[in-house]
Amino acid sequence: MSAIVASSPGHLSRLSFGGILRSEWIKLRSLRSTAWCYAIVIAVTIGLGALYSLNTQGQGLTADDIRGLAVGSSTLGVNFAQLVIAVLGALMITGEYGTGMIRSTLAAVPKRVPALIAKCLVFGVATFVVSAIALAGTAVASWLVLSNNGIHADFFDGRVLLPLLGAAGYLALIGVLSLALGAIIRSSAGGIAVALGLILVAPLILRILASVTRAVWPVNVSAFLPNSAGGLLWAYTSGPTAPAQSGYIVLTTLQGGLILGAWVIVAFVIAAILLKRRDA
Repeated sequence: MSAIVASSPGHLSRLSFGGILRSEWIKLRSLRSTAWCYAIVIAVTIGLGALYSLNTQGQGLTADDIRGLAVGSSTLGVNFAQLVIAVLGALMITGEYGTGMIRSTLAAVPKRVPALIAKCLVFGVATFVVSAIALAGTAVASWLVLSNNGIHADFFDGRVLLPLLGAAGYLALIGVLSLALGAIIRSSAGGIAVALGLILVAPLILRILASVTRAVWPVNVSAFLPNSAGGLLWAYTSGPTAPAQSGYIVLTTLQGGLILGAWVIVAFVIAAILLKRRDA
């Protein structure tokens, strides 16, 4: 990662928030892993969506089935993309601790927290844009393949378009959450392990517990995890939510988004407090 070197300590102390944003943007672009990770997200998302559409036939599908198919094919790669984004998000901050560049960053921004805010904004916006491009490309590819299979889906239908935007927002929030976790852990291996553990391992463990014990609580706890709650942002719903089974918690899309936002805010606040209190 390349460093931003100012001409004097006085200039560093007067660095504006706009300057901090530009510095973080240059850092993001200078990371070789950034281009590779974003390229993988785009390629895999489009590839999986096209492959899924290619193996779909249109006999007996209702209009609601077709809308669900359009959302499903376009967002199939999100489950994989979130892992790539989580790794990149952790590396955005832990890489600086690994190279010692964090000391230059904190010297340029003595208040420290604005630097963390800038990192989250730059990475979050960049991830949202790249994810939106990937999902738009997947929608186009899926539309072409589905049309050849006799399935005519309207990707501009609000019930199709909103989940696609929700998927892009979900990936951006997952990236920011991983960045905040990386700031807390300050280790690339540790940050990545915690982020992937929260996204991938914790839901799996709770599913196993639910299967073995047949208890309700693992399912309910799982509903509040980032990927479960945030997944509601890009899940296709055809109508009113079905009544929950006795004892089971069923969240709405809005509730899921708020819960994911709460995860991000809590992780960011902890990271900001530790960044202020700990030495670089």
